[in-house]
This record gives sequence, C-alpha cells and structure tokens, in this order.
Amino acid sequence: MSLNLVFVLILLGGWFFARGFERLRLPGVLGMLVCGLVIGAVFGEAAWPRGLVEIEPFLKTFALVVILLRAGLGIRKSVLHQLGGTAAAMAVIPCLLEGGVLTLVLRAWMGFDWAAAGLTGFMLAAVSPAVVVPAMLRLTEEGYGRKNAVPTLVLAGASVDDVLAITLFALFVRVARSESVDFLRTALELPVAVVVGMVPGLVAGLALAKWFERRAQQVRATEKTLILLMTALLLVQAGDWLHSAALLGVMTVGFILLERAEPVAHELAAKLSKIWVFAEIVLFVLIGMQVDPRVALAAGPMAAAVILSGLCARSLGVWIATGRSSLSASERVFCMLAYLPKATVQAALGSVPLAMGIDRGEEILALAVLAILLTAPMGLMGIRMFGPRLLSIDAEELREGSE
Repeated sequence: MSLNLVFVLILLGGWFFARGFERLRLPGVLGMLVCGLVIGAVFGEAAWPRGLVEIEPFLKTFALVVILLRAGLGIRKSVLHQLGGTAAAMAVIPCLLEGGVLTLVLRAWMGFDWAAAGLTGFMLAAVSPAVVVPAMLRLTEEGYGRKNAVPTLVLAGASVDDVLAITLFALFVRVARSESVDFLRTALELPVAVVVGMVPGLVAGLALAKWFERRAQQVRATEKTLILLMTALLLVQAGDWLHSAALLGVMTVGFILLERAEPVAHELAAKLSKIWVFAEIVLFVLIGMQVDPRVALAAGPMAAAVILSGLCARSLGVWIATGRSSLSASERVFCMLAYLPKATVQAALGSVPLAMGIDRGEEILALAVLAILLTAPMGLMGIRMFGPRLLSIDAEELREGSE
C-alpha cells in the first residue's frame, strides 16, 4: 500500500468515523480510534509502507505540540495568580497519586516488575489534553465557571499534569532499559528536567513576542503560526538532547505570547485550532492502527480493574487538591469529571515500550488502548452533560460580554 493511500484512509476514514460517532452523541476521538482499529484489522501492519513507520513518531509529537501550544495560549497570568496554590496542587497531586497507585496495583495484580509498572502507571496517569483542552476552551467561551476560573484551573493543571506524567514515564523507561541506573538519583533529576525544559520556552516566548509585535503587520498569521510551530519542534528536539521536560517549555511559549502579544496570540490560537483538525485525526487513527485487538481483549477485566483503581486514586487526588480552594462542591465534582479522560498521551506513548523491546510491551499497549476506550467517552460525555449543570454562569460577566 502506498503512503498516499494510507493517508487518504487515515484522514478521510478518521473524519467519517468521527462524524458518525458524533451523530450518536459519542466523542469523535473514539470514532477515530475505531477507524484505526478497522484499518489495522483489514490491512494489517505488514501492509504499512516503510515511510509511515519512519514518520509516525514525528506525527504524534507534532500533535502533542499543537495541543500544548493551544493550552498555553489559553492560560492568563492573572488567572493563575487568582488560582494560586490550587493550580499547582491540581498539576501534581492527582498525577502522583494515580501513578503511584497504578504502579503498586500493576506490580501486585499483574506481576509487572517495578520499572515496567512505573512507566505504565505514569503513562496511564496522564489526563488527555486532546479531550480536555478543547472542552475547557469551549466552556470558557460560553461563560461557565468564570467566577472561580474553573475551566482555566483544569486547563493549567491538566497541561502540567501531562508534562509531569511524561517526565516520570521517561525516567522509568531509562530504569527499565538499564539496570545500572540509580533510580533515586534519576528521580531527583525531575526538578532539574522541569526547569531546564521551561527556561528555553521562556526565552523563545519572549523573543517571539517581541519579534511578532514589531512585525505584526508585515508577517501574516499563517507565517507566524509556521514560525511558532517550528520553534516548538526545536524546543522538543533540544529537550531530547538535554533530557528535559520539553513539552512544558512548549506550553510556556504559548503562555508568554498571550501575556506579551495578546492580539498575535489570538491569531495563533485560531490557526492552531484549524491545524488540530488534521493532527487529531492522524494521532488517534495511528494508535488504533497499532493495536492488536486480540491483545486488548486478552487484557480483559483485570486490566479494566487496574484502570478503574487509577481513576479512583485520581479523583481522590483532585478532591484533596481543591480542598482549600474557594470552589463549591459542585465545581470540585466537575474537576473530578474533567480529569478522567485518557487519550493523547496514551496514544503517543502506549507503543513506546513495545517498540523499545521492554518486557510486557504488548500488555502495556493494550492497557493504553483500553484506557482510551473506557475513559475518553466517559470523561467527554461527563464534561458535556454535567459541565453546564455543575458550573454556574456569572451574570455580570455575561452582561459585560454582551456589551
């Protein structure tokens, strides 16, 4: 099969399945995943062109870059100050609690060694920016939860949550691939990785903001978006070289642009939302194509119980993180719902252990896919159905918006 034909199947098939699932009031990303499963079942991995295998990691990284830039462009400094320690708690406590519980459960229930259990636990712990970011931006536009900035709280917390989970996943991968790695020393490298990841993003964001402002009329929005995306990809590459939290730096670029060059930031956000239409389809169809349904089915009830235990731990972590905030009980329940979906990170990282030859790689991939199938519909439908009921609309802000 040629590369051209594969991409026709991916894009048109993913779009068609997504529209079909949306008509059934189910998340479109679930339809994209099912499309990938169908393509994989019909054609098989042996029919994939070599070019697709070579560019697949880049396509997944590109999708993550787009969604994290959108997240950064939606977070205001003033709102972060308003949220204070609650945002930091939401970024750290749920992820660490879920990842820790999953590590113990995978070790006790499924017999994983500690390294495999750790990398699987934190891969599964990441909340999905592909589901959460668009949903929170939409609720913000509609005015829900603005009084206590609930959508922004979820947006900021979920984005950093992803970076934390990905960084810990990478640390456990290093442990799994080399018995000589000092785990305690490796774990202590996390704060350094975060700082080293943020600083290049801060510098790049300030430089781009200054340059874009000076050339706001000379450079078209499409060209600005191209420059932003290439800068973000360079940050990811630098993060690979430095072993830092590069994706946090990517999000930092968007955050700085919104603070220093707001009109340009709005232009960029609009362009990135259009690019995401393509990136989202490619991301979720590709992960579906990689899955062996027999392995996913063989994971069975035990795998579902593992995922459920992690969700319970995450929900407890959200409740603890928002305990000292000004959020109402209904807003805290909404935060728990919004933190359930798994999709983007699991789609991007689920096959990494298998590709690296790490023990239990097929089971890890099956857990990633099962997590997407179970939590993406549940989380997105929960946000759509209960968001307007659990979050209030501030009447004064609505009047200001209408004026």
